Amino acid sequence: MRAIRFSFIHMLRFVRKDMMLLAAGLSPFLIGIAMHLGIPFIDRQLTLFTGLQNVMVPYFGLFDILYTAITPVMFCFVAAMVMLEEHDDHIDRYLFITELGRGGYFVSRLMIPGIIAFLVTLILLPIFGLSKLSAVDILFLSLTGTLQGIVITLLVVSLSTNKLEGMALTKMSSLIMLGAIAPYFIPRPYGYLLSFMPSFWTGMMITENSPMFVIPAIIVSAVWMYILWKRFETKIR
Repeated sequence: MRAIRFSFIHMLRFVRKDMMLLAAGLSPFLIGIAMHLGIPFIDRQLTLFTGLQNVMVPYFGLFDILYTAITPVMFCFVAAMVMLEEHDDHIDRYLFITELGRGGYFVSRLMIPGIIAFLVTLILLPIFGLSKLSAVDILFLSLTGTLQGIVITLLVVSLSTNKLEGMALTKMSSLIMLGAIAPYFIPRPYGYLLSFMPSFWTGMMITENSPMFVIPAIIVSAVWMYILWKRFETKIR
């Protein structure tokens, strides 16, 4: 446990020296403020312009879903960039043969950032959220968003060979979040074509007002993580 703690502290020191990663870690707070103030303002302006009522209000839940996905993605993006740099410099291989070991390394780089992302989302969503969410909704949205962030992290580190590729792949892999749009805009059964995305089931959970959809969200996330983990293990051998 001591080795894991020191490894995580080392990562934080690395992040502190990199302004891009530091900004990524702070961005969930800025995004939350912009969303909480900006979306209702835009809705009021559209209401005045179109003469309609609640132009964007029906989609406030969708904005909350995307926010709970963006927050973990930013935290996990930081971890992914650190892991890629350590892989490029062959530091990870040295760490694997220390007291830390492979298991401890991945705990400090994946599990701890994931837990922090979950807790931060759990705190920020009630503050910056736009829709009326129950405590169960907040808990499950934070959980599924965190799992999605871990999936994107594994996707980036398993398929990228350097930080530049990692940044590009992070942008592309973030499209996984768009599965949440399907329950809002794509009629069934066609929307189920995106059911391989964990975010699709998160969207179903909110649109159907049924926490039971968190189960397929977790299962789909677990399948993604298993496949990507195997790919990553092959890469680091």
